[in-house]
Amino acid sequence: MVIQPKVRGFICTNAHPVGCEASVNRQIEYVKSKGQLDNGPKNVLVIGSSTGYGLASRITAAFGNNASTLGVFFEKPATEKKTGSAGWYNTAAFQKAADAAGLYAKNINGDAFSHEIKQKAIDLIKQDLGKVDLVVYSLASPRRTDPDTGEVYSSTLKPIGESITTKNLNTSKRVIDEVTVEAASEAEIQGTIDVMGGQDWELWIKALKEADVLADNFKTTAYTYIGKKLTWPIYGHATIGKAKEDLDRAATEIKTLTQDISGEAYVTSLNAVVTQASSAIPIMPLYISALFKVMKEQGTYEGVIEQIAGLFWENLYGENPRFDEAGRLSQNYKELEDKVQDEVQKLWDAVQTDTIDELTDYVSYHQEFLRLFGFDFEEVDYDADVSPLVDVTVE
Repeated sequence: MVIQPKVRGFICTNAHPVGCEASVNRQIEYVKSKGQLDNGPKNVLVIGSSTGYGLASRITAAFGNNASTLGVFFEKPATEKKTGSAGWYNTAAFQKAADAAGLYAKNINGDAFSHEIKQKAIDLIKQDLGKVDLVVYSLASPRRTDPDTGEVYSSTLKPIGESITTKNLNTSKRVIDEVTVEAASEAEIQGTIDVMGGQDWELWIKALKEADVLADNFKTTAYTYIGKKLTWPIYGHATIGKAKEDLDRAATEIKTLTQDISGEAYVTSLNAVVTQASSAIPIMPLYISALFKVMKEQGTYEGVIEQIAGLFWENLYGENPRFDEAGRLSQNYKELEDKVQDEVQKLWDAVQTDTIDELTDYVSYHQEFLRLFGFDFEEVDYDADVSPLVDVTVE
């Protein structure tokens, strides 16, 4: 099968196995180039381990500290006529590299919100690892099924209070236009909190604690994006923002729950990057394209793996962790600098359709989007016939 990208709106409906392997290998090489992490984790559970920040966390733990890793994800394998998901291929590539390096790496594929998958993870930890000393929570899902009631919660990307009309980069048509987003109802706000907030993170830690598989002095972190003035109407001060605030609540609860084993729980604020989730959010493609332009010119740009490696070295396991005013680990400080935000605002105000390439780095934005699915890597021959069938060992 010759696999070329099939992009529809803000999603790509296929993925390239060789390209995904190239992506994973690049991230591994970056982490290895930093040397070994002092006092890093030994046994790591990553919930949402197959793409984005979760995948980068697994790579950083494994290849930055030779950690044993257990990854939980929900991905689709290929058929003879349809490619697997990018996360499936990413996991296969990670597994291949971990096996070659002699590192423990096992995988669970299923609904991480369910009691069944939590129990499966607990059983594997007991069987193989004894206890884990780091739990990374990096799930991104549009909906969640309550494991007790069976109720399905759905999230929305809407402002709170009143509708907004804002400048937008329409990636399908490659034009600057406007988008209007209606205000969320109370039910939609609550639904977004139920999906994207801290409840499931709490449930995971509670289950792990009750099963006695958390090591003394273990750490756990969940990832968030806060942003600043430009993104607040649809992000920080919107339904997603409310869900992210709930992560702060959950972190406090988890600290209380695990104080007898000196547990540490942190929300980590990260930079805006291209992910499958951010591509779907109005404002973000234009904002990120302008941000890339500014941060690259100022020499402060960091992609996903650079962000997470920095988090491990500087904050999670650094001697002087950096916190923001809300007590979150701050890995987004470079994005939030006034000199960055002021320049992004200038570009935002000035850009029009005919100046997209001049005033923003949409070219890099689009490349990063394609690379999420294994496309646009120079070392990959996309005209070659490849099998979409790639095995991943799952428990």
